[in-house]
Amino acid sequence: MTEGLVRSDVLDERLSRIPPLVDVDAHVVEPPELWSSRLPARFRDAGPRIVHAPAGAVQLVDGKYVETPGTDGPDVAWWFYEDTRNQIKRYIAAAGYPADEVTNEGVSYADMRPGCWIPSERVADMELNGVQAQMCFPNYIRFCGQVFLWGKDRELAKLCVEAYNDWMVEEWCGDSGGRLIPLCLVPLWDVELAVAEVRRNAARGVRAVAFSELPAYLGLPSLHSRYWDPFFAVCADNGTVVSMHIGSGTKTPQTSSDAPGAVGATIIFGNSVASMTDFLFSGVLHRFPSLKLLYAEAQIGWIPYLLERVDDVWETHRGWAKGQENCPEPPSTYYRRQIMSCFFKDQVGVELLDKVGLDNVLFETDYPHQDGTWPHSREAAAMQFGHLDQPAINQIARGNAIKLLGLDLPDPTSAG
Repeated sequence: MTEGLVRSDVLDERLSRIPPLVDVDAHVVEPPELWSSRLPARFRDAGPRIVHAPAGAVQLVDGKYVETPGTDGPDVAWWFYEDTRNQIKRYIAAAGYPADEVTNEGVSYADMRPGCWIPSERVADMELNGVQAQMCFPNYIRFCGQVFLWGKDRELAKLCVEAYNDWMVEEWCGDSGGRLIPLCLVPLWDVELAVAEVRRNAARGVRAVAFSELPAYLGLPSLHSRYWDPFFAVCADNGTVVSMHIGSGTKTPQTSSDAPGAVGATIIFGNSVASMTDFLFSGVLHRFPSLKLLYAEAQIGWIPYLLERVDDVWETHRGWAKGQENCPEPPSTYYRRQIMSCFFKDQVGVELLDKVGLDNVLFETDYPHQDGTWPHSREAAAMQFGHLDQPAINQIARGNAIKLLGLDLPDPTSAG
């Protein structure tokens, strides 16, 4: 449904019913001094740091994209870390720019809205957007910090993870009065280090940790190996939500090498389908019944069929598929109890809400990415679910997120 198909008086009525949003998937563009101001002096020349240089070429080398600064043209912001180079691209800092101007070209910090990286400016942009509280995933270091997994110096990588988490808690969220919600990282290459980092951050009130939707895609042990059980156990024990952003497995679905980017951008939710199926059959949710999972930017319209299919496979193919080996209950049982998914553009999913589950969905804005709805996120909410009854609207817009993350936020007495 598009705005042009809804009478303005109907839209206004719907909008009046949308309360202040609790946004569980936005992004932060890491500020230039994040690591250089926190790492020990001996690591600052190798740790992540901003260098201003002309935009350069991007080449595919051994299946990976390699970026190299150019020699001509205006300077853009580059992240240098060990021997890797990455430009900050316009499409990750797209807020305020029309779609035709959002490209994959490099930009400087001066080319972005300050809300991309300055906490007080982010809160101001949230005000413009009707957002009361917001949780942010990283950008440059990828959605679960996998850049540090690829680092050569493990001591430096561990310090980088810790520095990011300290900055997230102390600076990004510190003075926001609870309006910015901390989301921390773990050292992905060592489960015991990951356990220790979850404990360290839980002790200071952090209730969410970023993790890969498909760790095996990163060359890490799978969910079926039980390698990650100590991590899931500590998250369950501390009420830490395992938060998995679309694309956090790095490898994304592709149909062919010559397909346009639009193909991959459309079918990327396939990673979430694979991840949720992995969790449902792995036994993780059976072994840790208080563990909560959050799927970010995955949308929700695909979930009803997946639940139908996993339950049918669990029953119909029980003689050979081993679906019941780790899941004594139908897989959808674990979904209803323990999995939450976010959406911001999914009218189909809302129409299937009785099958997706009202208790299992949350709203997001994706600020400042191109796909995001800023500064019209309340309008987007009104268009998609503003026709529901008020308790359902409140649950999707804020209530489910407050419950999931244990947030201490005032409950508005009136919508709008």
